[in-house]
Amino acid sequence: MPAIGAVRQIALSAGRDLDVTLAFWRDVLGMAVHARFDPPGIAFIMAAETRLLFTDGVPAGIVYLDISGLDDFHASAVAADVPFTAPPMLVHRDTEGQFGPAGESEWMAFLKDPAGNTIGLVERHPPQEPT
Repeated sequence: MPAIGAVRQIALSAGRDLDVTLAFWRDVLGMAVHARFDPPGIAFIMAAETRLLFTDGVPAGIVYLDISGLDDFHASAVAADVPFTAPPMLVHRDTEGQFGPAGESEWMAFLKDPAGNTIGLVERHPPQEPT
């Protein structure tokens, strides 16, 4: 049986206009294009070690990205008229440590790029001290 490793690549829709989609990822999320090939009209953005492939002909997808400073990012993005489908909210208290250190809480916010891909921004918060 082969050993499966890390996620190498995720395909996301380029939408009707690859330039508009890539501009969103650059201008809103601060992620630069790593490589682009015209033709056929595909582009890659690196999210740590994972390639995000933007291409035509695939349905819109969902990608979850780690972020630090989620509340500050949300406030500045909203001030710049970037629409969110869901603001930062607590989605999980990891009391057992299934997804990271025990006691941390996981917060997420969601927005869409121009191609209709959903972007989940994820931030883990350390346990809060009892007051």
